[in-house]
Amino acid sequence: MPVKDERGDLDVSKVVKPVQATLSSLKMLDVGKWPIFSLCSEAELQLVRQACVFGSASNELLYTTVNDEIFVLGTNCCGCLGLGDVQSTIEPRRLDSLSGKKIACLSYGSGPHIVLATTEGEVFTWGHNAYSQLGNGTTNAGLVPYHISTNLSNKQVIEVACGSYHSLVLTSDGEVFAWGYNNSGQVGSGSTANQPIPRRVTGCLQSKVVVNIACGQMCSMAVVNTGEVFVWGYNGNGQLGLGSSGNQPTPCRVAALQGIRVQRVACGYAHTLVLTDEGQVYAWGANSYGQLGTGNKSNQSYPTPVVVEKDRIIEIAACHSAHTSAAKTQGGHVYMWGQCRGQSVTLPHLTHFSSTDDVFACFATPAVTWRLLSVEPDDHLTVAESLKREFDNPNTADLKFLVDGKYIYVHKVLLKIRCEHFRSSLEDNEDDIVEMSEFSYPVYRAFLEYLYTDSISLSPEEAVGLLDLATFYRENRLKKLCQQTIKQGICEENAIALLSAAVKYEAQDLEEFCFRFCINHLTVVTQTSGFAEMDHDLLKNFISKASRVGAFKN
Repeated sequence: MPVKDERGDLDVSKVVKPVQATLSSLKMLDVGKWPIFSLCSEAELQLVRQACVFGSASNELLYTTVNDEIFVLGTNCCGCLGLGDVQSTIEPRRLDSLSGKKIACLSYGSGPHIVLATTEGEVFTWGHNAYSQLGNGTTNAGLVPYHISTNLSNKQVIEVACGSYHSLVLTSDGEVFAWGYNNSGQVGSGSTANQPIPRRVTGCLQSKVVVNIACGQMCSMAVVNTGEVFVWGYNGNGQLGLGSSGNQPTPCRVAALQGIRVQRVACGYAHTLVLTDEGQVYAWGANSYGQLGTGNKSNQSYPTPVVVEKDRIIEIAACHSAHTSAAKTQGGHVYMWGQCRGQSVTLPHLTHFSSTDDVFACFATPAVTWRLLSVEPDDHLTVAESLKREFDNPNTADLKFLVDGKYIYVHKVLLKIRCEHFRSSLEDNEDDIVEMSEFSYPVYRAFLEYLYTDSISLSPEEAVGLLDLATFYRENRLKKLCQQTIKQGICEENAIALLSAAVKYEAQDLEEFCFRFCINHLTVVTQTSGFAEMDHDLLKNFISKASRVGAFKN
């Protein structure tokens, strides 16, 4: 039988491999690794909060400041700085036309052209427009930001992506709109005529909910909420992963990923990376620089696993202007492969970097940013940040919990605001010490900290105990976070124990994840002690469900 603790609960700590918890916030990014930032003064750099380096020679820069102002500088090719002219500038100039707008995300093309979404879901475009990639119905260069509202007026855009000369946006309701250059079907309209205004990408995506988009040079990708990947556009190097080299004018599902749930997709110039919910990476497409990480330079038209140590991957990075790939593991290690400063690195190489952004600053050609950089401020504290600092602070607390002989210092009013359980239990309680014996110190401390931070920092094995608490207190959001954390620690040895915990605590998402993991690793899982000691009813249900999905077919 599975190991039980004193309360009769499953003791998953005996079978869960410890996994280093990752920090939810990054250290302040060193933007100075991009040469163009040397044009900014030290005082100006202190104000930077978001930044994007782009252009064919990484000679253009857009950044936002702590005051929500937007500045640009650089060569201004095709008016891509949005200043109303094509004059280069070696000093930062304020982009007044977007004054007061907060940037949620942005992307850029090869012209270059810019597509930007605000935190309110509006879309603005400017720059090169020879192929209608600005979506304003013309082919005239856009010298100033233009608000794109055609077919998007009642939509909130949450993600943007640019190929060399085409554009994609993703709305909050899971719809994808595309426009621009369409010589290979990259707009997904079914033809090869350029698309001058936003058009919803339908076909196979008609009834799907898209959660992530990406563009290669002349291809497009979408991940839907079921974990499937749909692709369209140019396929001369196999970058669509369909097992062929023919272009695809409408979305087509990557059938070779059947049974694999993809969370994110990233596109290089002519290669594709995907990250699965089990922390694995698959790659396909062009490989002349080793950008697939397979150890050779042969193109692949089917998804191929990328082996990056045993730690799970939590982030993948690529950019349509480069042949470089990067990934970050849960343990914080950053790997790079592909074209790295002129060298062809055919296998993932462990770097000394702490961020995938650094790979592109130091080794990509051109040295652009693969995403909008976010720079955390060091000084100013928001209300949320101030509350985080007050957790477990004996100097300001008016209540302390005694758990396993240790005190945890908290504030009654915050607990009552944040948790229904405390709202009632502390209503008439004038005590300043509450003893807690039902849960362990790490678990209860993590719960109280969550009420201050909205996040959890526990190892996967301890998160099972927190899942128990979240179920007991009916904290549904916390329960969801616990399930996400527990997933990160799954392996063949503990899969059955985690499945048992998921069933016990009615964690349906985790149960489905564990079941799929067991099916995908059935041979090894069925040889573990956990499977041999499996609860009779659970085993009966597992075999029945596995039979229904064809796990035991020859």
